[in-house]
Amino acid sequence: MAKTLKRFFRNRRAITPVLSNLLLTVVAVAAMAITTTATYVITTNLREIMSERVIVEDLWFNNSTGNINVYLSNIGKVAVSVSAVYVNHTSQPFSSPFNLDIGKHGWLNISCSWTSGSLYYVDIVTTRGTHIADYHKAP
Repeated sequence: MAKTLKRFFRNRRAITPVLSNLLLTVVAVAAMAITTTATYVITTNLREIMSERVIVEDLWFNNSTGNINVYLSNIGKVAVSVSAVYVNHTSQPFSSPFNLDIGKHGWLNISCSWTSGSLYYVDIVTTRGTHIADYHKAP
């Protein structure tokens, strides 16, 4: 029995392939674990962003107040919160905080003076970074 053990420990040619295969397996499992975690984090964030759907149903240039009133509807799968409003790429004050739950709609009032017959680029930005933007001509 002692001779067999001595012969086993002297012949190291069989140990090297076993250790290399074991090391390769450990590296492959670690790489898959990192890849799986990264994929989960990325898809969770994309799912939230892609589930955010807001549409402008109506936009009014209000003569009585001189403001712009936008009727928004949340048709997505998550609640929406407006973080900023830009008119012609300039930040404008609005009725804040403005939040829309799932399936809800409401008026967003933008405090912005406007001129009849002019073209305005209205850009509404949510807290998740979704932009709802379009050109509108004042009557």
